[in-house]
Amino acid sequence: MKSRFLIASITLALLGLASAQTLRYFSWEPNITEQTNALIKQFEAAHPGVKVQFEADPPNQYWPKMSALAAAHKLPDVFYMSSGYIDEWQTNGLLADLQPFTKNVDWSQYFTGVLSTARFPHGANGDLYAVPIDWVGPVLYYNKTAFDKAGVAYPSANWTWNDFLDAAKKLTVRDANGKVTQWGFWAYGRYAHIEPWVFQNDGHILNAARTRIQVDANATAALKFLADLVNVDKVAPAPKLMSGVNQQDVFPQGLAAMWVDGSWNIANNRKIIGDKFQWDIAMVPRGPAATSDTAYTWPDMMAVSANSKNKELAWEFVQFMTGTARPADTYLAGTVPFAKATEEAVLKSDASNQPAHESLMLELGKLPSRTTFTPKWSEWRGYSAAGGGGMNGELDKVFNGQESLADAIAAFTSYGNQVLARVYPNP
Repeated sequence: MKSRFLIASITLALLGLASAQTLRYFSWEPNITEQTNALIKQFEAAHPGVKVQFEADPPNQYWPKMSALAAAHKLPDVFYMSSGYIDEWQTNGLLADLQPFTKNVDWSQYFTGVLSTARFPHGANGDLYAVPIDWVGPVLYYNKTAFDKAGVAYPSANWTWNDFLDAAKKLTVRDANGKVTQWGFWAYGRYAHIEPWVFQNDGHILNAARTRIQVDANATAALKFLADLVNVDKVAPAPKLMSGVNQQDVFPQGLAAMWVDGSWNIANNRKIIGDKFQWDIAMVPRGPAATSDTAYTWPDMMAVSANSKNKELAWEFVQFMTGTARPADTYLAGTVPFAKATEEAVLKSDASNQPAHESLMLELGKLPSRTTFTPKWSEWRGYSAAGGGGMNGELDKVFNGQESLADAIAAFTSYGNQVLARVYPNP
């Protein structure tokens, strides 16, 4: 009798184990582990028998780890995906096609403009390979206190490059010995510093097929404008002069009165600036070749492994984690939730009300958007072992007065096209 009871108990236990489902979930946000675990518990409670194994690493550890797991065919079921890497990962067959699961999704409840980054082929009709969590975009940061002191009007929606340059000159302050104590602007070769100006002048860095670097006249004009701010107009510092300062700290430390970079820096600004001065955000000024505004916006996303054995459950988890169940304190300041219903709580989450015009992010979300993301983007752009040939490094040479703009464009075009030729041998 006892043996039969024991056998029955073991059988039931084995059946329970067989029916249980486990999802492995990896992210690059260890700073919100507590909130993430709370969300996971909600999902598990709504899905009896499901267990989610969660791991989080900072971005500098996350990507090497994920690359190693991809090479070993051991990717987690669900994981964070970057706009800068999704082309390459999708091309390499690492991401599950989520399109078959989307038939009943009401996309009107989401900021669908950023979905194009996750669709292949790119555009409204491609299949979906990831779901945005939130989205970001570069903006013009400006020191209102410095503007007031210099008697300069704040940036407006119709600011031109000439208006910007005039303000930058007035905001560049020198002491009695001629040493600059406050620069009018700060920029170096990083993508979020550069591409917004290119797109706001209707410029292109890539060819129409996005298979080769092909810098057009409008893009060249934008790059020249930025280079001249440093080398001709002397209203922005050479990058080498800021070598001892984290690039994202130049503006909040009051070393420059204006700066263009990603909206995610709002959090760092609040932390460093505190109540030292008043500041706000505005649109990046439109160049002379542009007839309307173009945004540079992109999402951070969640993807499902192509090798996951629980794709349907993984899809349900992705929907849950990117939807309205996710609370405001899981979003970094300056990011806009993919789910529209959460946007207001996120944009009003700071008691200091700085920046006062954070809602500008919602206006960016309504604009046509461009990016330069391609397979191997981090390599040709200069964020991996570029051997000195990446776009970032070449532009820094220009800003440091070490190379002409024409030579820099030729160098990063040649290098970048060698990189892209490995992906697209026949462009």
